Amino acid sequence: MDTKRIIDVLFSIILILLLIIFLILIFFICSLNINSNGLFKQVRVGQFGKSFEIYKFKTINPISGKISNIGQFLRKYKIDELPQLINILIGNMSFVGPRPDISGYYDLLEGENRKILELKPGLTSLASIKYSNEEKILSTQENPQLYNDTIIFPDKIRMNLDYYYNHSIFGDIKIIIKTIFR
Repeated sequence: MDTKRIIDVLFSIILILLLIIFLILIFFICSLNINSNGLFKQVRVGQFGKSFEIYKFKTINPISGKISNIGQFLRKYKIDELPQLINILIGNMSFVGPRPDISGYYDLLEGENRKILELKPGLTSLASIKYSNEEKILSTQENPQLYNDTIIFPDKIRMNLDYYYNHSIFGDIKIIIKTIFR
């Protein structure tokens, strides 16, 4: 087991234990808020292009298809992503690495850009910090899909490829600190 994996396991266990009551409370609030199971699971592209299920707190009402008020709060402060501590613990994610995307993006990369798939997806990255308000950015665009595909996604690829070539434990610590204080 490499150093990064040992750190991931150790800190995911510590955070899960410290936050367990909070996590259970948020799960029940989400469940009551949307009258559904409060945990959201979705297939994402992981390391080496292998699919895995990512966990989040559910923020969208399945009947209306809209983000609830509580969901907006959870998304704003990224609380909806805390169940990914489980993904980190079981080993299909890391604290730092490219954010796992849905099929149709990272799995279609070619050439040198495919090196990104050698990395374990992360809870945070420099790209996710830069685009922490991605939904808001896209909502202001005339064609959000085109803007994402031609501007945001290529920039994320560039940033994640830079991470691939330059990542280190100390670099990861800096990214985690930036994430906490953004």
